[in-house]
Amino acid sequence: MQLSYIARNTRASVIRAMFNEALKIEDRVSFTVGEPDFTTPKPIIDEAVDAWRRGLTHYTPNRGIPELCDAISTFHADNLKPDPNEQVLCTCGAMEALQLALITLVDPGDEVVLVTPAWSNYFGHIAMVGGVCKEIWAKEENEFVPMLDDFKQVITEKTKLIILNSPSNPTGAVFDEDTLRGVAELAVEHDLFVISDEIYSKIIYDGRRCPSITEFPGIAERTVYISGFSKMFAMTGWRLGYAISTPEIISAMTKLHENSASCLPEPTQLAAVRALESCWDEVEMMRQSYERRRDLICKLLNDIEGISVRVPKGAFYAFVNIKSAGMNSVDFCMDLLKKTGVVTVPGTGFGDAGEGYMRLTYATSDENIIEGMKRLKQYMQAR
Repeated sequence: MQLSYIARNTRASVIRAMFNEALKIEDRVSFTVGEPDFTTPKPIIDEAVDAWRRGLTHYTPNRGIPELCDAISTFHADNLKPDPNEQVLCTCGAMEALQLALITLVDPGDEVVLVTPAWSNYFGHIAMVGGVCKEIWAKEENEFVPMLDDFKQVITEKTKLIILNSPSNPTGAVFDEDTLRGVAELAVEHDLFVISDEIYSKIIYDGRRCPSITEFPGIAERTVYISGFSKMFAMTGWRLGYAISTPEIISAMTKLHENSASCLPEPTQLAAVRALESCWDEVEMMRQSYERRRDLICKLLNDIEGISVRVPKGAFYAFVNIKSAGMNSVDFCMDLLKKTGVVTVPGTGFGDAGEGYMRLTYATSDENIIEGMKRLKQYMQAR
């Protein structure tokens, strides 16, 4: 007897592997899990607590309560303009939205184009549906934005779907309008679906705009837009995400959702409504803090001889070039952990394109950043 093909071929997250390894070390400074270090804003918590106390403890509609679907639709009224009754699905985190979208759109053997370095769970999700991952390497010299010619070269008659993530985890790259327009034209030309994961769209810096592929002609009807509340509102533990797409796609995803998570608690959904209605000052406060921390960590990193980092434009990750160390990324990060207690993530956890890099999250305190970079500098000087 053996386990299923999916169980045997779905790989675990390297992020969690490093996180778990670090638990063995007492004096550690962690830059691993991509999670806001802020507590969820108080009005959101208060809304949920009040709802629990009012006894709202029963099943809810599979797609999400009307109040939340309406609030999400209003939030996207300027771009996607979704019908709240047919085009919005609330999910157990953006993670479930991604999984449902892939199950809905991809058959075993279909090719899925993925820009790498990419969030590690994309690889697992593609494998779980039997898809064939076709990687496009986004390179540091192009600020980790993929080249349009690379899309043209990788698309074949078996290609079914393109996954985009901008701002990007792990690189912090923000895809420009020309690149997104070109990808949209290719998707229309080759009759491809697109999943646009824009979970970090409100965490962007230097006064720039974060364009979306959904802005371009002919693309909305073939795109699943995915976002959630984890990063915007520091609600990672609440597990609230959503998808926006055509009525046909959302209907299919809802059937799958009904057979997995089924539905979400009403109090947490009402809390998300409150977030969208009245917590944008808190979102901006957090964004400004991330931007200041980004500047701090990038300055400290670039002051260390032998490593370098390009200043990210969004999200809260620094993708650090460690090629001059002469070690592969796994060995470097493990050696750094054992000798200094500094916990990072090897770049190869985000695909082969990540070799020679490590990821650090700066969604942590100034004190952690300063202490961690001091230890990293000492480590590099001792080599």
